[in-house]
Amino acid sequence: MADTLGTPELAALAALEETKRRGRRRAFWRGALVAGVVVGLIAAALSAVGALPRGPHIARLSVSQVIVSNPARETLVADLAEDDTVRALVLHIDSPGGTVVASEALYLGLRDVAASKPLVVVMGGVAASGGYMAALAGEHVFARGNTITGSIGVILEYVTVSGLMDRLGLSVETIRSSDLKAGPSPLRPLTPEARAAEAAVVDDTYAWFSGLVAERRGLAGDALDRVADGRTFTGRMAEEAGLVDAIGGEAEALVWLRAEYPELEDLPVETWEVPSRETGVLPFLARLTGLGPALPKTLIPDGPRLMSILR
Repeated sequence: MADTLGTPELAALAALEETKRRGRRRAFWRGALVAGVVVGLIAAALSAVGALPRGPHIARLSVSQVIVSNPARETLVADLAEDDTVRALVLHIDSPGGTVVASEALYLGLRDVAASKPLVVVMGGVAASGGYMAALAGEHVFARGNTITGSIGVILEYVTVSGLMDRLGLSVETIRSSDLKAGPSPLRPLTPEARAAEAAVVDDTYAWFSGLVAERRGLAGDALDRVADGRTFTGRMAEEAGLVDAIGGEAEALVWLRAEYPELEDLPVETWEVPSRETGVLPFLARLTGLGPALPKTLIPDGPRLMSILR
């Protein structure tokens, strides 16, 4: 018997080896494709939350919905102020307002941004109350002709069920250090003294808010009183009253910005987004792959809160 393989056997071995090589090539390219997709997805997610390095640019930031405390947003605004690649900020606002403390924190953070770089504001459908407070941080404010804005004021509102409890024959016994402690409460009507104390808090906050309007918009006397009584305005009315500077959107804002600061002429506009439990890298990938549920959000905590919001 011969020790060598014949031609048919050699051909079969060669075909088998070629099949193995093709299998290895296909496995390699499949792995490379999967790795590329994963890297691309991670890069897209990192870019979306501002984690990738950027060159010099004009930043775009949007504030929308009800403004409530958001540490992630505060951190992002602080990053905008400190990042040397950010040469200017276009702030979009589409919000009816929110809690006074959250609106104050946003305003102060934006003022820090404006201390080191130009900040121009573009109002959307509504930029009222706490939303308008945020707009006050800008150097120049644009609104659409029919933007709803203004609503400069403060409100403290809560639900009371004391009348219903009386009808049902229910009562609550409370031991307090004073009659002003734990008021207002939904379980009992306010006493005159408690109402006066709460009104003093609202009045003090309102004086602070209207003072911001006076300082930032250069309004005083009757001109300030006419715009700071809680009423709302269209963008056209707001321009006439001195609450905004011009009618327009982002295109007009960029024209103004680049005319005032020629060094910004050739810089791109890049969007910065506030990271949250649902916009981080891992949640992004989890939602994309269906491996993780969306996390719930809480807009406004229960209980009385000082609100600066459109009514």
